[in-house]
Amino acid sequence: MKQGFVKVAAMSPKIKVADPEFNAGQIMEGMKEARDNGAKIIVFPELCLTGYTCNDLFQQDMLLESTLVQLSVIKKATEGTDFLLFVGMPFEWNQKLYNVAAVIHDGHVIGLVPKTFLPNYAEFYEARYFTRGMKKPIVVKVCGEDVPMGTDIIFKADEMKDLTVACELCEDAWVPDTPSTRHAVAGATIIVNLSASNETVAKSEYRRDLVSMTSARLVSGYIYASAGEGESTQDIVFGGHGIIAENGSVLAEAERFESKNIYTEIDVQRIAHERRRMTTYDAPDEDDAKYACAERYAYAERNDNGRMISMCGGHLCITWKPEMRETPLTRKFYPMPFVPADSADRSKRCEEILNIQASGLKKRYEHTGCKTAVIGLSGGLDSTLALLVTARAFDMIGKDHKDIETVTMPCFGTTDRTYSNACKLAKSLGTTLIEVNIADSVNRHFQDIGQDPEKHDVTYENCQARERTQVLMDIANKDWGLVIGTGDMSELALGWATYNGDHMSMYGVNVSVPKTLVRHLVKYDADTCGRKELSEVLLDILDTPVSPELLPPVNGVISQKTEDLVGPYELHDFFLYYMLRCGFEPAKVYRLALIAFEGTYDADTIKKWMKSFYHRFFAQQFKRSCMPDGPKVGSVALSPRGDLRMPSDASAAAWMAQVENL
Repeated sequence: MKQGFVKVAAMSPKIKVADPEFNAGQIMEGMKEARDNGAKIIVFPELCLTGYTCNDLFQQDMLLESTLVQLSVIKKATEGTDFLLFVGMPFEWNQKLYNVAAVIHDGHVIGLVPKTFLPNYAEFYEARYFTRGMKKPIVVKVCGEDVPMGTDIIFKADEMKDLTVACELCEDAWVPDTPSTRHAVAGATIIVNLSASNETVAKSEYRRDLVSMTSARLVSGYIYASAGEGESTQDIVFGGHGIIAENGSVLAEAERFESKNIYTEIDVQRIAHERRRMTTYDAPDEDDAKYACAERYAYAERNDNGRMISMCGGHLCITWKPEMRETPLTRKFYPMPFVPADSADRSKRCEEILNIQASGLKKRYEHTGCKTAVIGLSGGLDSTLALLVTARAFDMIGKDHKDIETVTMPCFGTTDRTYSNACKLAKSLGTTLIEVNIADSVNRHFQDIGQDPEKHDVTYENCQARERTQVLMDIANKDWGLVIGTGDMSELALGWATYNGDHMSMYGVNVSVPKTLVRHLVKYDADTCGRKELSEVLLDILDTPVSPELLPPVNGVISQKTEDLVGPYELHDFFLYYMLRCGFEPAKVYRLALIAFEGTYDADTIKKWMKSFYHRFFAQQFKRSCMPDGPKVGSVALSPRGDLRMPSDASAAAWMAQVENL
């Protein structure tokens, strides 16, 4: 439960139609299994206590009375537990029958949520038996207790501020204006759906998309438990298709026709962060009566177990008390959150990103009327990607690649390998290659400022970077061009750029592309370009160590490897994603990193580079505050005009203190 993770379960018990006693036994067996697995929210299918396919047997007093008896048995079995249990059943009140979810916690039925939308088309005819549920809760007697019944009820964990659960039933999720929309606006971060959705050809794909997109639209967790084995097959077949989603991502899914229970952890802290970030997410107006919190129902004061019952966002809010302890995680966390794990998805993503980058640059050329593009080509990954993007943009415009001026500027750290690859790449793309050896200029500059050329310090390095930028800017001025920035987002996050050196350009095409993704974009182009010469040089560039090449090589080999100095980019990109995109504190990011990089980096290594990340991220904001324009390509970007409005003087003390105490 700590750090926002809640273990949840979607259950698919074997049932017998019209046999509540047998079904209650199956439900309690599943309940025990879920409890042993640490689940705090346990969801069973629609009408599972009787079976969904009872048809006219729902009108029989014997069935309804037996259902209440078995509900009492289930309720008693939950005494002393801390989970929230949802069980589907028919319930009679005032000579009307309702299709409800009984919500049970610690030996009490704490709420009944009736189904709002009753399908009465095709193979469904629920309106024959059931009455539409009421929104405003009423008080009914259930197993000797006063219980609220209505659609607009939410269940709030009393010691976990971001955990609030609401319920809808089957068809409720398939209509234009779903009850879950109201629930989410009222504060529910997890929606449960008790369902009896039958199987027809291709329906499972539609159902999966529906659940996934509902969780995305509501920015919520969504637990979908559907009827399975044991239902009557007289006219329809049920597959037990359980699905658990979180903000658009399916976390767990049951194989149909196997009656399998599924488990995972939903991160309600992440959901809450996303809602805070989205200022368009519903907020109260001054005169919006649905947000009045002072109103109480009369029965609230008569609650004999001390449970708080109040109004929240127009909903009746009932508290429950899960035990607060750390939830063991079974969810997998991919070590490269910016890079799709699936190869097909990755290729699709790469093509889309390259088009976004190229389209941004195309617009800039159309607006400025510039004739040439000027790129400092080092033979490394970032400048390679920038050139590939520029070539694509020129193709969109219909400009000749000869108007791309690729400038190689060898100096003290340049190796034969990178120099050769830069030349080959420029030639293979048909660009105009310009070579400007800057060694003499840099040495003259050393003399001007009194820098010892044998002192290989930051001045030694940055003088070269700034000289390169000066050369590029002046060539661009001479040839009516734009200097295309090559630096990537990971470098910007760490401040790994020379201020007013490679930090500066006229348009930075890579500014929102993390280093872990740069590699895949170049590899995608190598695989799809259809040109052997170009592919070979791209593959060799991919095989070259990442380096700024500002220190002399040793025996002709690169001596300055970036990741030896600032740490592995895959770690930094992981930290960056979960810090900015999800708003996680360092302790939570660290916990996820231990899972994601198990067997790759030990705990001490992760902690070491995490300290470096937070220090550099805060200390180097001043560079990002004046970074050039460039296209946003993903959900995380560092532009001071867009995603990251961060003061340059913000203190990292709170973050660093937590990292130190990991």
